[in-house]
Amino acid sequence: MVKRLRLNEKTVRDLIAQEDRDYQVFDTEIRGLSIRILRSGSRSFVLDYRFAGRQRRMAVGRWPEWSVTAARERARELRREIDEGRDPLDDRSELREAPRFKDMIDRYLAEHVPHLAPLNAADQRAMLTKLVAPQWANKLVADITPHDVATLLNIIAQGRARPSKAKPNNRARKLQGAKPTPIRANRVGEVLRKMFTLAISWGWRTDNPATGFKKRVETARERFLSQEEIGRLATVLDAAEDQRAAGIIRICMLTGSRVGEVRQARFEQFNLELGIWSKPAATTKQRKIHRIPISADVAAIVRRRALLVPKDNPWLFPGDVPGQPVKEIRRFWINVQREANLPDVRIHDLRHTFASLLVSGGASLEMIGRLLGHTQMQTTQRYAHLMDSPLRAGVDAVAGMFRPRPKIVHDADVKRA
Repeated sequence: MVKRLRLNEKTVRDLIAQEDRDYQVFDTEIRGLSIRILRSGSRSFVLDYRFAGRQRRMAVGRWPEWSVTAARERARELRREIDEGRDPLDDRSELREAPRFKDMIDRYLAEHVPHLAPLNAADQRAMLTKLVAPQWANKLVADITPHDVATLLNIIAQGRARPSKAKPNNRARKLQGAKPTPIRANRVGEVLRKMFTLAISWGWRTDNPATGFKKRVETARERFLSQEEIGRLATVLDAAEDQRAAGIIRICMLTGSRVGEVRQARFEQFNLELGIWSKPAATTKQRKIHRIPISADVAAIVRRRALLVPKDNPWLFPGDVPGQPVKEIRRFWINVQREANLPDVRIHDLRHTFASLLVSGGASLEMIGRLLGHTQMQTTQRYAHLMDSPLRAGVDAVAGMFRPRPKIVHDADVKRA
């Protein structure tokens, strides 16, 4: 059997597969280049060479996807690399073992995300698996550029049709188009920036392509309930059949706490004698213990719950699953919105309303920040404009001191006139 030929398309096609073994036919033009004929009949080009005393064999490409001319040109390139002192097979192995973005996601979720608050951890996991992984899963971490980051965030900011199902069973949802999500793009950008910072410490990159990503403009939602709306809300809560969910809403309104903090509240956290609620770090967004004073109304709700909840249950608002707190009150709130005529009010807006009432009562921004559990003053600054009224009253009081006083006319002056 021939061992060496000047390979061309005809000779490669005419070679006959052997039933009992694979074999090679080497090219007479390029040293080490051969066509391998497998028992199955498939053919592929390979390059045999020696490097540092070791015999090496590197696949070039399958025939007919790779023509003889293309395989010969690729073999020449590889020969030049070998002559320059580089082993192309080692380069390929390094490339194969180089971390890809899906590996970066797995490591980030395993090492960093468990240290976050549960809600934040779930949100970041959803971002990475639903928004980022479909675009970048198989990209090499080292190959991602700032342009790639910008392109991805632009796609996310444009939004996607709701729901994500290919065939939604609700006609109204089926007709609903894509909804822009610029804030979501900002959050993904922040997560990517953190991930690439960690990748640098892992030795996977030397730079961070997400450092200077373009942030979209965010307009903070400001919805505060008026006194009349608070009255309607209180009336609906008093008449609600589900007083467990109504109690959660009341405490949100009376303390400015997040709904998750209230849902997971335990009796042991409340000191009714001192009027203090100590929220554990596990339930707060700032991941720190947060102690706040509570009013007599909140204390009354806690005492009422103590009479209704079995003694061996630690949860202030136990859920339907034994040993767990209430998980969700979304449906209850939708009914409250409808009955109280508050269609645009979220539960979180009760927290903003609590802060606005504090401002109108003369509380400082520092006090508001401490009651709401803000770790950064800039978060509390969103309520600064609500202090305009008290400030204006103070300015007017000062201005009144400089206004000219009316001249007092005496009787003697009138007689002289």
